[in-house]
Amino acid sequence: MASPGEVERSGNVAEQILAGGRDAATALYFGARTLTFAELNHHATLCGGALLARGSSRGDRIGLFCENSPFFVAAYLGTIRAGLCSVPIRLDCRAGDFRRMVESTGSKILLASDRLLPRIRPWAEALAAVVMSESEVLSSKPALPAAWPPVDPDRDLAAIMFTSGSTGEPKGVMVTHTNIASNSHAILQYLALTPEDRVMVVLPFHYCYGASLLHTHLMVGGSLVIDNRFLFPGLVLDELVQRRCSGLAGVPSTYQILLRNAAMAARRFPSLRWLQQAGGQLPNPVIRDILQAFPQVKFYVMYGQTEATARLSYLPPERLQDKLGSIGRGLPPARLQVLRPDGTPVAPGTAEVGEIVASGDSISPGYWGDPIETARYFRQGKLYTGDLATVDKDGFIFLVARTRDFIKAMGNRVSPHEIEEVIAELPEVVEVAVVGVPDDIRGEAVKAFVVLAGGRQLSEDAVRAHCLGQLPNYKVPKLIEFLSSLPKTANGKVAREQLRKTQEAG
Repeated sequence: MASPGEVERSGNVAEQILAGGRDAATALYFGARTLTFAELNHHATLCGGALLARGSSRGDRIGLFCENSPFFVAAYLGTIRAGLCSVPIRLDCRAGDFRRMVESTGSKILLASDRLLPRIRPWAEALAAVVMSESEVLSSKPALPAAWPPVDPDRDLAAIMFTSGSTGEPKGVMVTHTNIASNSHAILQYLALTPEDRVMVVLPFHYCYGASLLHTHLMVGGSLVIDNRFLFPGLVLDELVQRRCSGLAGVPSTYQILLRNAAMAARRFPSLRWLQQAGGQLPNPVIRDILQAFPQVKFYVMYGQTEATARLSYLPPERLQDKLGSIGRGLPPARLQVLRPDGTPVAPGTAEVGEIVASGDSISPGYWGDPIETARYFRQGKLYTGDLATVDKDGFIFLVARTRDFIKAMGNRVSPHEIEEVIAELPEVVEVAVVGVPDDIRGEAVKAFVVLAGGRQLSEDAVRAHCLGQLPNYKVPKLIEFLSSLPKTANGKVAREQLRKTQEAG
């Protein structure tokens, strides 16, 4: 293994990650299996070596179709270590989505887990792409190069990560070695991660938030507990205790389901040190429930985008009480501003709304093969997020909504999050999503999709009455539909676009 100095100088972020832990230390827990750092390093070497032996050369894109597992980690890091670009493909994709992602990125070779091989092989054959299976790669004995290909960390791509598609067609975000290294070191600092940290992973690694757990915990010499059983949340909580996890990371639905459907608040987790949440706004009532149930655990509210390699801001846990609802301030070394259309900052301490604009080493160069969308969101080295926010007198940012999520009801601009916050106060509610639907009189009518906790009952009238007590009439949902679950992307985010399309089709 290269020395720490050689690793740092190489600029290859996979080398930095793989060198994070002691050889004998456990890097991964996966069911009954464990993998030490030495074993992970060996598996990653086999993956990288096998790809080079197949003729891959620096910068080639390599598709990765695999569930969260030790093989995903090895294949992902081995690809990057070999100077290649990893393209993790969402597991919820269909044949058409798969074709678009593979063809658009020019991925001529794909790595696939044995479990998913029967599904992917006919799709790949139709595209004349080579599939290398988990068994094939891990049993190979490739001739390894004397040295891994060099990389330019500022320019060479480590990965192309597809956005969730929660608000439209997924886009391939280019991520450099420097992007990952910069964001990972910043996260390590504010979470104060150590080699003793062990995170429960329920988020997919093909999602930038899930990938950031892989980057950070291995880089610091910590470990990952990979659990793909979130459909049975009680089992995940059991393993959280059994594996003595120090942390859990989730999107809003993760915590809403664990708290109100899996009775997480009634259980005790002696080793739990922190919880972190990103991937959307968690309603304030749910945050209060978490703080009440786990007062000794630090709860980190964060904000980020795939286009920023994961995280852009965080709210320090000690500020949750007085800054509830805020996404915090910019995460060093990133710079976060809230700007008017003319490019000047909004006035702090007012209700003035502007767009969140980010800059720094974690900002992606843009979208792969899409210069039009790149020019739209990436300008003068800055990322224009499309998220609207206000800034208080202390510089803390409060997200209002995404531009396209606003509802135009009776001539008023309505934030769905404000309505969701109110409905989430009802103890019977597990999840809620609010969208605008066409209406001949109002322009758009407010519609709420509500998921109730198992065995609980709630009427439409009760929801409206609760809203009327706190909201003006035009914000009260005209339509309410109870669902057994909200449609989600593979990343666990609410698929608002699907809710809108379902309504329009109806």
